[in-house]
Amino acid sequence: MSRTRRAEGTDFSFLDGRLRVRTGDITRQTADVIVNAANSGLMGGGGVDGAIHRAGGPAILEECRAIRRERFPDGLPTGESVETTAGRLPARYVIHTVGPVWHGGTAGEPRLLASCYSSSLALAARLGARSIAYPAISTGVYGYPRDLAARVVWETLSGFCRENATPRMIILVFYSSDDSEVFLLATGSGG
Repeated sequence: MSRTRRAEGTDFSFLDGRLRVRTGDITRQTADVIVNAANSGLMGGGGVDGAIHRAGGPAILEECRAIRRERFPDGLPTGESVETTAGRLPARYVIHTVGPVWHGGTAGEPRLLASCYSSSLALAARLGARSIAYPAISTGVYGYPRDLAARVVWETLSGFCRENATPRMIILVFYSSDDSEVFLLATGSGG
């Protein structure tokens, strides 16, 4: 692990530089793909979902409406991913994925959370993306315990990096330094 100082805080690097952990605003993150922690309706909402829709502008919502009409009339299933334009965001695409609601860990939550990351990474690779930026998925109003989510995310991302060459850069963007510290501690990387 290496650490470098950044204006927005400390930037941690793992997996031979392929994984970066930082604190900041995902809507200001420059990457080929920005991942949206969406709800199944794909119509925007609160938290990260609402912020991405507001910052990206109406083009994202227009494409989400078309996806609902044409592909997922009942909503995007948990763990699956779809892409739209990034609108005004500093990215080429937004990949929307629906994380699991925490029900105590007995309803397949770890498998579904892992699927959010693996399905969005596979889609980003198909789109030719070299970089992808993630918010924390399911740890807000969906109630997934941050330390348990961190372990699933670490295992999923490290496994992906061992087996796949692209996307080359994976960035986890945490809204607060407390959230990034939970990730670092849960994965044995924090101080």
